[in-house]
Amino acid sequence: MAAPAPLSAGGAAQGRPHPAVVLELLKPITWFPPMWAFGCGVASSGASLAAGWPMAVVGILLAGPLVCGMSQAVNDWFDRHVDAVNEPGRPIPSGRMPGRWGLRVALGWSALSLAVGALLGPWGFAATVVAVALAWAYSAPPLRLKANGWWGNLACGLSYETLPWVTAAAVLSGGAPDARVVAVALLYGLGAHGIMTLNDFKSIEGDRRFGLDSIPVLLGADRAAAFACWAMAVPQAVVAGLLAWWGAGLAALAVLALLAAQGLAMRRMLRDPRGLAPWYNGTGVTLYVAGMMVTAFAVAPGGAP
Repeated sequence: MAAPAPLSAGGAAQGRPHPAVVLELLKPITWFPPMWAFGCGVASSGASLAAGWPMAVVGILLAGPLVCGMSQAVNDWFDRHVDAVNEPGRPIPSGRMPGRWGLRVALGWSALSLAVGALLGPWGFAATVVAVALAWAYSAPPLRLKANGWWGNLACGLSYETLPWVTAAAVLSGGAPDARVVAVALLYGLGAHGIMTLNDFKSIEGDRRFGLDSIPVLLGADRAAAFACWAMAVPQAVVAGLLAWWGAGLAALAVLALLAAQGLAMRRMLRDPRGLAPWYNGTGVTLYVAGMMVTAFAVAPGGAP
């Protein structure tokens, strides 16, 4: 692997970054998946929001702006040399985040996340500890899970979908979540492996240059795209089967209908994976997360048939 680039394009540049640059580093566009997953956990808990809404709001903010934002800052700091190739306009390689400010933001946001996580009780704090640890393990040496696409994408999928979902269900219900909730949250987290694979298409050149074995680098664009489709589709099919087994037939049909619509989008994406992966992330993934919420309501106590 090539040596990392300097701390920033500004080298020893002094001063503090503009708040807008800090916000850009935290990548608000990435906050939606874990916030949505936490919302699914709230829905699947079956708890009344009349009394639990403060915890729900704190949890959603924790999952998105805090924990997810922290993970983006950690990733950008340890990926600054890769981003200099893939995305040179990012705050750190461009020099707009001077010196070691990227690392300071990552550390500060990690501490803030843990402090807020403590407000959610033992379940919420424990989940926050796991999320922060996974974020650093994903990006930082010596583990740097993202160096291997199989493990890195698995860690991301479980952190973005499964962990916030299960955490919300536990926090809102006041105890261990129902086994059905854990099962579907785990399946959707596993399916997110495919979403993360498609996200890696934008950085193939830099990943290859710096020895990051993302799935597109390992398999090539066509095979990686096909794998991503299967990785997303199979868990959803299993979810539909479980819902039918549990007596939630209408919800199972809804999940299958959403999966069928994804199949049409997948067919188009597979014609040009590198060009259409971003398009699929804006269409097929929307259908994927819609199925998550349908499932969440179906497995809640007294949920949909």
